[in-house]
Amino acid sequence: MLLTLLLPLWIGIPSAHAAEKSGAVYVIPVDKPIEQGLGKFMERGFKEAEKMNAGLIILDINTPGGRVDTAEVLGTLIKDSPIETLAFVRGDAASAGSFLALNADKIVMSPGSMIGAAAMVDSTGKHVDDPKLVAFWKSKMQGAAEKSGRDGQIAAGMTDVNMVVEMPEINKTKQKGEIIALSAEEALKVGYADHISSSPEEAAAWLGYGQGDVFKLERTAAENISTFLTNPIVMTVLLFLGIAGVIIELIVPGFGVPGIVGIVCFVLYFSGNYIAGFAGAETWVLFTVGLVMMILEMFIPSFGILGILGSIALVAGVVRAAYDTSDAFVSLGIAFGAALVVIAIIAVVFKDRGIWNRFILSERLSADRGYSSAEERKELIGMQGISITPLRPAGTAMIDGERVDVVTDGAFIPVDTPVIVIKAEGTRIVVQQALPV
Repeated sequence: MLLTLLLPLWIGIPSAHAAEKSGAVYVIPVDKPIEQGLGKFMERGFKEAEKMNAGLIILDINTPGGRVDTAEVLGTLIKDSPIETLAFVRGDAASAGSFLALNADKIVMSPGSMIGAAAMVDSTGKHVDDPKLVAFWKSKMQGAAEKSGRDGQIAAGMTDVNMVVEMPEINKTKQKGEIIALSAEEALKVGYADHISSSPEEAAAWLGYGQGDVFKLERTAAENISTFLTNPIVMTVLLFLGIAGVIIELIVPGFGVPGIVGIVCFVLYFSGNYIAGFAGAETWVLFTVGLVMMILEMFIPSFGILGILGSIALVAGVVRAAYDTSDAFVSLGIAFGAALVVIAIIAVVFKDRGIWNRFILSERLSADRGYSSAEERKELIGMQGISITPLRPAGTAMIDGERVDVVTDGAFIPVDTPVIVIKAEGTRIVVQQALPV
């Protein structure tokens, strides 16, 4: 009887997160590597959520991680948001993805998901062991965790392979050489997850938001294209094809295809960065001016001035268009080196069609092609005459009734001396003193 009377009262007492909250729920997918394109997409999502007066932003996370610098910017975006934030870990919140999750007000994980494994690695996948970089990233992870009252040592253990971290809640100890990565159940026990739900809608309901006002941010076609084109590997390939295509078209004119491919690749490179918000109109101008100068250098002698200025403008345009100048220099260097190899091969294969044929006379003006640089006097060989001037060794001789400019082989021959022609090389007629018969 007493239980029957108390049951309605107990049912009516709400839990900490059962009270109905007002405001729309805005879901932002974080399902790609954390880089420039994703960053711009998330920034747009936060702005739209503020415009629609959303009550909750859910980051639907399933990412392998990505760039630390981009993660740092996005972490600040999440942390400073005036709207309540919740990180829903659908799959993996690995590496920089765990940093984004830790900056949210709440973390909800789905069954089978993971958070952690946030050690810094280089482009080859090797762990970064620079003490300054490790300390920087570890402090960022610790600060993000402690902001929400979580154990900062666990966050540090996700980044530093040299730490030893005790986790008595799950009966585990991280040893040196290991990195902490937590399952959903483990994260819940150590305080790195606040709840386990199977969907963002369930997570929103757990916080007291209705499921009728859940909106998901969708990527536009332009953003999808931009995300693809701003990938460092894709940018390197575009620059390689652009450089190789344009230069091949210049040195081996007439094909058209390499030039078209090169120009299209450069347009894609700049368009991707422009859509992402990294490149301005000035980058297009710099690149175009640089390209024109380099083309003019091939036709207008400028002692290299146009070529040098054009190269500087072209490189400046490419680098300024990218989000990260160091990455742009690396991509440009790799692309230029690879393009030089291809260009050298093409130049050798098509050397007879090269642009240098416009400036260098490649035809031989030989006698067998009907050319003669001077009148041949082969008929004089063996003929005799008489010197009409002293030959020292050059002079004039009368040969077959004709005054002929002659030279000796070094000997002095006085005037009125019989001579005989021993050699005729163009206009050079060589004689020697004739022996008496």
